[in-house]
Amino acid sequence: MLPLLLLAAATVEVPKPIRGADCAALAKADPLKAVDVAKAWIADKGDLPARQCLGLAQAGLEQWQAATATFEDVAKDAELRHDRMAAVLWMQAGNAALAADEPVRSRNSLDRALRLKTMSAEMEGEVRLDRARAGVAANDLAGAKLDLVEATKLVPRDPLGWLLLATLNRRQKDLPGAVEAIRKAAELAPQDAPVAYEAGNIAALGGNLDDAKAAWTRAAQLAPQSDAGQAAAMALKEATAN
Repeated sequence: MLPLLLLAAATVEVPKPIRGADCAALAKADPLKAVDVAKAWIADKGDLPARQCLGLAQAGLEQWQAATATFEDVAKDAELRHDRMAAVLWMQAGNAALAADEPVRSRNSLDRALRLKTMSAEMEGEVRLDRARAGVAANDLAGAKLDLVEATKLVPRDPLGWLLLATLNRRQKDLPGAVEAIRKAAELAPQDAPVAYEAGNIAALGGNLDDAKAAWTRAAQLAPQSDAGQAAAMALKEATAN
């Protein structure tokens, strides 16, 4: 008779490989299980999609260093094979590296995605947004602004690009640029707390305290438990106290 421990191990069902979107969903819902599924898929000769699945599972566990390495390795192989997955994989590597607080590494991966010239205008715009975030983290504000300007041309209906551009312009004391960018962000996302919060910051920079208070109040009401809502409430409290 098998020992109890071995008997228990022998009855464990090995996860069956899954595909693409199913892996992404599982990585969000149960990343630990997704790791097992991805490894089973790799063992079953799943190749590039299976290895991508492992990276998604590691990202779901917030194992950013591991996810970065996984995405980079599979992206290199995909690029060598001229597989169209390469651009997406480099983009995922860049995002993972940014989450790992490695902005220079992140930009290197995003640059490789852009160099492939295989992305749609929309995807390139999203990569530019990610690259701008990495640029800010690396303290390359000039480079980040160039990326944001390009991103707002490629994906003009994405409010995040305008919000990031408004924030960067405010940080650089470009008040007209900040006002124009936040106006466009507000048109696209009128119920977005971060947009309302930034609108308050920009109004305050311009000396329009009443407008700033109104925008911060709106942000705090839209999403009181969010980072933007709480920051707006704090800014409103300080402004009212003064």
